[in-house]
Amino acid sequence: MDLSLVKIILQVLLAITSFLVILLVLLHKGKGGGLSDMFGGGLSSSASASGVAERNLNRLTVTIAVVWGLCAIGLGIIERLL
Repeated sequence: MDLSLVKIILQVLLAITSFLVILLVLLHKGKGGGLSDMFGGGLSSSASASGVAERNLNRLTVTIAVVWGLCAIGLGIIERLL
């Protein structure tokens, strides 16, 4: 497989995972005392995410962030080779 094709694939994957990480971080429940309170996060109700849903969201966020990091590292390695 040509390195330029791998580079394009990694760039597209990096863009997609960047968008997903931003989206997933914004979906997290605010812990209070930060910027989330400014935007109405301090007014949490009982309809907020349950413990299981929050843990799954955490796992998904970490997984996507790791994929993002690996894409960035892969792009760096490819840039050195080219």
